[in-house]
Amino acid sequence: MTVVPYRTLLTPEARFKPLTKRLKTPAGRNSKGRITVRHQEGGNKKIYRIIDFKQNKLDIPGRVETIEYDPYRSAFIARVVYRDGERRYILAVKDLRKDMVIITSENAPQISGNRLRLKNINVGTFVSNIELRPSGGGKLARSAGTYAEVLSHEGNTSILRLSSKETRKVPSQSFATIGQVSNIDYGLINYGKAGKSRWKGIRPTVRGTAMNPVDHPYGGGEGKQPRGTKRPKTRWGKITGGRKTRHKKKWSSKFIISRRPKVR
Repeated sequence: MTVVPYRTLLTPEARFKPLTKRLKTPAGRNSKGRITVRHQEGGNKKIYRIIDFKQNKLDIPGRVETIEYDPYRSAFIARVVYRDGERRYILAVKDLRKDMVIITSENAPQISGNRLRLKNINVGTFVSNIELRPSGGGKLARSAGTYAEVLSHEGNTSILRLSSKETRKVPSQSFATIGQVSNIDYGLINYGKAGKSRWKGIRPTVRGTAMNPVDHPYGGGEGKQPRGTKRPKTRWGKITGGRKTRHKKKWSSKFIISRRPKVR
């Protein structure tokens, strides 16, 4: 049985064409046309909505015209018309509704949808679409149901705890949107049939144990066989499972206070 998230809050209006464009679907292929990412294909045609992650129209209120579905992301999006007449798509937070008025400002009220600098947001508030650098556009907490909790303000940095339980520092001058990202039931989706995964551009995944020895380290044998190797490996024999993949010299590591806990 197919299970879809709660979509009754979406408005029936059509998309705003000036803020859309068609993207080429690479289907997991590089510039030479060779498959570099497995299990991807074209899928159904879809139109990309141009999202304003910066929301840099300071002190200009905007009214929410629509709450829409976006085929390119898990969260819902909102179309906002500002007082000067310009329209933009933004990420919708959980409590955002049609005809609500939102604003990006230093001293905006701390209600869902408004956007402020982190230094002006109360401790304990849930925020989303957070900038890692001031004026750099939102980078953190952008997918459905994600958020970050403001833990404290220390000098020029604010300490946030992400929904993954990772704790990190972010510049206090960075902007963030009040509220949790919309479509919090996204994780409950059940496609119901293999065909819907194909519509999404997802090709089938074959188990390594079902392959021949030439195709995978787990392949071969009569019937169901154990793995036959001490450590889990990829199709190309690379060690995986528990190995750290984050670059040791990544620039943002100094801002991470504690990593997310391991899933047992």
